[in-house]
Formats: sequence, structure tokens, C-alpha cells
Amino acid sequence: MGKNGGKNKLGLKELVAMGVGGMIGGGIFSVLGLAVAISGKAAPLAFILGSVIAFTGGYSYIKLALAFHSDGASFTYLERAFPRHTNIAGIAGWTVIAGYVGTLSLYAFTFGAYGSDLLGLADSKPTRLLLSAAVLLFFMLINLRGVKASGFAEDLVVYVKIALLAAFGVVGLFRVDADHLTPVLSEGLPSVFMAGALIFVAYEGFELITNAVCETRRPDRNIPRGIYISIAVTSIIYIVLTVVAIGNLSLEQLTAAEEYALAVVAQPVFGDTGRVLVAVAALLATSSAINSTAFGASRMMAEMAVDAKLPHAFSFRTRTRVPWLAVVVLTLFALVFTLTGDLKTIASYASMTFLLVSIGVSVANLRLREKTGSSVWLILAGIVLMGGTAATLTFYLLRTRPLTLVIIGAIYLAVLLFELLFSKRRLLLRPRTRP
Repeated sequence: MGKNGGKNKLGLKELVAMGVGGMIGGGIFSVLGLAVAISGKAAPLAFILGSVIAFTGGYSYIKLALAFHSDGASFTYLERAFPRHTNIAGIAGWTVIAGYVGTLSLYAFTFGAYGSDLLGLADSKPTRLLLSAAVLLFFMLINLRGVKASGFAEDLVVYVKIALLAAFGVVGLFRVDADHLTPVLSEGLPSVFMAGALIFVAYEGFELITNAVCETRRPDRNIPRGIYISIAVTSIIYIVLTVVAIGNLSLEQLTAAEEYALAVVAQPVFGDTGRVLVAVAALLATSSAINSTAFGASRMMAEMAVDAKLPHAFSFRTRTRVPWLAVVVLTLFALVFTLTGDLKTIASYASMTFLLVSIGVSVANLRLREKTGSSVWLILAGIVLMGGTAATLTFYLLRTRPLTLVIIGAIYLAVLLFELLFSKRRLLLRPRTRP
């Protein structure tokens, strides 16, 4: 175990729970309706595309995490790759944090939507808002207790969730109407790429594992396994459940229940009991996603604060090594997003953000390939695939939701300005010398 508290560190089981928890919480429950609305019966292909992108992006995260053990993850990798251009790492770090706030909001939004449906109050916005706020605050307290409390909560929540979804998927496959699955490309081939780009947020979460590299037992062995296993498990679940959804309901029914589509799918498969079980699984999924995201993002913020890329107070830790201020601030900003956010805008922003950051991490790996021992061709393949996906998402938003594209651009501009102002604060606040 080692002398540095190996018993209190995370093993493969906790890492897989963290990765799966982060991905599924923002995945099938949140964006199934969006994927079907765009690509129709080809939605399973969109999720396959998303998994391929995740695997290519995960390669660079793994190589960099093993070469540079740091909770700062993407921020640290870009800082090492561009040592003379510190603003590159700083802007990327601030962007990732803003993205984490958006995904926390997405998970809380989905928790509130499924919770309201479970209570028979699907049309009650106050109920959704109350449930969303409650789950954010609850997991803020869980994270403040420390790494072991967080890891135990992940194990319990994620594996129960996987069992429920697996049971639903297996039974649902036997009830699929083959006629519902064709024609596959009813919305055309381009729709698959557009949907895959928009729902990439469904695979956001695997990189949280690299944020915990300093708190992991045998990271050289467990980090790669944790990332690849979590992506594989998540992909299988997404694809099976999407086939079950399309095979049991019409496209119109799925898009009508966009915010809680999978609960509606359970109705013809298991009846009212099934709808309740899927709603419970959704609550567990979004809960674990909030937990794992707050865990990884807060540690990244602490690492940035140590490097003076965020206010120093974010590096303050409790006796159990928890960056408490980072956890609290993340939760409060996510709470504001949840109360004011729009599902499609949040999903689009989160997908675009983590596509761009994953491209940046891959570029960092390309520059540091001699230290990481990475394959140039695998890195370039990932960059091309993710770059094409980001361009596809931009085109889709420009054509269908230009205001959303403007909002996303405004957020990026705000992040850029805040980072530049903070990084140049000493120059701006320096007292002028008298002539």
C-alpha cells in the first residue's frame, strides 16, 4: 500500500465508478431525447460515434496523466506543453471549470426532471428547481467529508444504477419491434454526425479519473484501466438503451418527453413499476455524476490556485485534504445555472467545451510525446476526429440555434477576459510612480 495512506486511496473499482458515474449522469438520461430529435432512428450510431471520440481523447489523457502525476489534469498538461505561454494553460483551465459548472447544472436539471416525474409533478417547475438545488447541496456535503466518503458514495450509487439499467436493457431488447428500427438513416447520414457532436457531453466524465491520479493506488495500472473500462461499459449501456427506446416507442413520443425520455420508454416495457425503476436509476445516475464532477473539478481548481492561475484561497484544504472552497464555489455557480439554464444550451455548451479542451490536451500530448511515449498517429487521429466533430456542432448550431452559438461564444469571451485580467492583476494594480 505504501506509506502515504494507501488504504485511503482510490482503487480500480472506485475509478470505474467515478468514470461511469460522470458519463452516464450526463448521458442517456439527459440527451436521449436530443439525439432522437436530430438523428431519428440512427441515434444508436450517434452514441457509437461519441464512444469512438471518447476513446481517442482518452488516449492522450492517459498518457499525460501517467507522465505528469497531478490533480490539475488538462490544466497541468497544457502548462507543461506551453511553458512560455502561461495564458494558454490558464484560459484552458478556466474554460474547463466553466464547463464543469455547466455539466453540474445539466445533471442537477435532469435529476429534478426525473424526480418531478417520479412524484407525478412533471409539469411543476418549482418542484424540479427544489429537487435540483437539494441534490447539489447534498453532494457538496458528501465531497466536503473527504475522498473516502466520496469513493464509497460512488461505489454504492453507480453499481446499483448499472444493475438497474442492465436489467431494463436486457428485458427491453426482447420487446423491441424491429419495424421501429428502420429505416436507420431516416434523417440522413449527416444527422448522425450532428447528433454525435451535440451529445458528446454524454461521454464527458472519463477525464475526471485523471484529476484523482494523486489519490489513486497504483496509478500506472489503474488509471488506463479505469478510463478504458468506464468508456466501454458506458458505451454498451448507451447503445443498448437507445435501441430499446427506439424499438419500443415512436420518435414523436421520445422527443415529446425530451427531459425524461427514458422513464417514458420504461412504461411499455415494465409498466408503471418500470417507469419508477428507471426514474430511480436516473436519480442515482445524476447523483453520482454530480459527486464525481465536484470531486475532480475541485481538485483541478486547487491545483490551479497553487500555480497562481486562480485566487490562492481555492488551494485551501481541510484536514482530510478536501479543497473546501473550490467545492462550495462550484456548487453555488452550478446552482445559479440550474435555476436559470436551458437544457439544449447547456448540453451544447458542455459538448463544445470538452471537445475543445480534449483537442487542447491532445495537442499538448503531441508536443510532449517524447516524455509520454505516445503514438503520433493515434494523437493526430484523435485531433482530426474531435476537430471535425467540433466543426459539425458549430455548423449545426449556426443553422438551427444561432442564439445558442452566440451565448456559447459570449461565455468563452467572458472566460478569456477574466483570465487575462486575473493573470495581469499585478500590472493593473501596480501603483503608478510619480514623475
